[in-house]
Amino acid sequence: MLGGFGLVDWIVVFGLLALTTLVAHRASGKPATIRDYFLAGRKLPWYAVSASIVATEISAVTFVSLPFVVFKEGGDLTYLQLGVFGALVARLIVAFVLVPAYYEREIFSPYDYMGERLGPGVKRVTTVLFSIGGVLAQSCRVYLTAVVLQVILADELAWVAAHTGIGPLAASVIAIGVVAVLWTWMGGIATVVWTDAILFLVFLAGLGIAFTTAVRGVDGGLGEVFSAASEARKLRFFDFSTDPTKAYTMWAALIGASWMMTGIYGTDQLMAQRMFCCKGPREAKRAILGSYVGLVVTVFAAFVGLGLFAYYGQHPLEGEALALYEEKGDRIFPIFTLQALPVGLKGVVLSGVFAAAISSLDSILAALSQATLSSVYLPLRRKVVGETSSDAEERRSLVVSRVFVLVFGVLLCAVAIGVESLHERYPSILDLALAMATYTAGALLAGFLLAFFKSLRVDGSGYVWSAPISVLGVFAVVWHTGWARWTVGLFALVVVVLWFARRFRGARDLVPTAALFTVLALVWGLCTRGTFEGADGPVNLAWPWNVPIGCGIAFVWGILLARRTPTTESTHHA
Repeated sequence: MLGGFGLVDWIVVFGLLALTTLVAHRASGKPATIRDYFLAGRKLPWYAVSASIVATEISAVTFVSLPFVVFKEGGDLTYLQLGVFGALVARLIVAFVLVPAYYEREIFSPYDYMGERLGPGVKRVTTVLFSIGGVLAQSCRVYLTAVVLQVILADELAWVAAHTGIGPLAASVIAIGVVAVLWTWMGGIATVVWTDAILFLVFLAGLGIAFTTAVRGVDGGLGEVFSAASEARKLRFFDFSTDPTKAYTMWAALIGASWMMTGIYGTDQLMAQRMFCCKGPREAKRAILGSYVGLVVTVFAAFVGLGLFAYYGQHPLEGEALALYEEKGDRIFPIFTLQALPVGLKGVVLSGVFAAAISSLDSILAALSQATLSSVYLPLRRKVVGETSSDAEERRSLVVSRVFVLVFGVLLCAVAIGVESLHERYPSILDLALAMATYTAGALLAGFLLAFFKSLRVDGSGYVWSAPISVLGVFAVVWHTGWARWTVGLFALVVVVLWFARRFRGARDLVPTAALFTVLALVWGLCTRGTFEGADGPVNLAWPWNVPIGCGIAFVWGILLARRTPTTESTHHA
């Protein structure tokens, strides 16, 4: 039987959320300018930024789904290879290569950097790519949190459904979205960072309570937990398999995951925005490198999975709990929360889950709003009224930025509700969320590389073609059904028509045109033949390899399709 969620638990939840709101609001202050709202005046301490990076990176997906990844049949600790090795390599590259490049001048996003070097067209393309990737990845995190709330607050959500007609999933998503939008409205990125730093402590406490409770519920205590895990081979950490269809291997970590995380930490505005809030490059490096301690939280979440395995080995799931687990395996952690945790501590754990979701959602809302304002609204506004540095224009931009926060909040919640249809395609929501982030991460990293290496002497005219094609390439790696082939074929036809209508200028464009047809043929091949034979039929390439493929397509064809610049300074418009 599942336990209830009582008044004391509700008091704990609302108390922790209210305290977080008050402390974060006081610490962040009231933003007076766009610089304050999106860069926090570049005065935030590195340790707060570092904690915010950890809170955003961990999210509800790690908090809830990683215990299931370890708990399930055949689960083990091999996922941790991605964080131990891939995240370390990525942080070193970002800290010592990307951070110095970004701090050459004051910018609001990586897309400002790329746009200044490759042209405004590149800035627009990268902003769109970031928006797509951010909505896809973060909607999965919101969806998972809604799944948790559906279990823990089943009675409350049933009451809401009976009186409003809003289903449990939609009601859960709306509740998460409302809180995230309000927090983001309060004080911009400064509030987001301080909120994340506090919420990091909340969900760390939630994991600690869950693990301790699981261990205390096992006859034999901690020793029996690890003994049972060892017997089931759940303590396996290293996997040196060269099977490209396996996501949690050493090679996937060192190559695929490090490539992916370099893109996420360094060119995804969700993470990169925090770097720009530091006082200088030295502080930003500290924030990036210091966030590696967040690996402790990931390890802790994996250990919760070990604790749940031992606990349910002695107290098997049955009845309603078993039915809920069999329907969605990712529910095992919220099921345990209701079954085993005492009154009051349930509230702390729910606060942790809610905190993990909000910390990711308010972060992406701030990042999406900033990127859209910088790349779309302000350039259009300048064309209408000229310079936009007056106090009145600053206030207007602040209002517009909050409107963007609301719009993206609604969009994210809508996509989160639709994510349920993709859940069954992946072994866990953890894999689903990480896979969604790979569609655009490679293209964004390629944009930075093209801007960074001045010796290439190319403008952004090739990248504005190669970046969307690289996203199509990742799509082709993932999907191989009939409708996917139609999608790839239709997209390729549109690209060819636009190329000849807007770009082709006779003999001088014959080589780039040949390169365009080559990459489109490559993408078609990935869609039609890009699978491996498995025991139960065709198997896809594991998701960590999507980013190297996407980055390779966007970078190589960004060069092949580009116009050469006469000097090392790229000044042509894309």
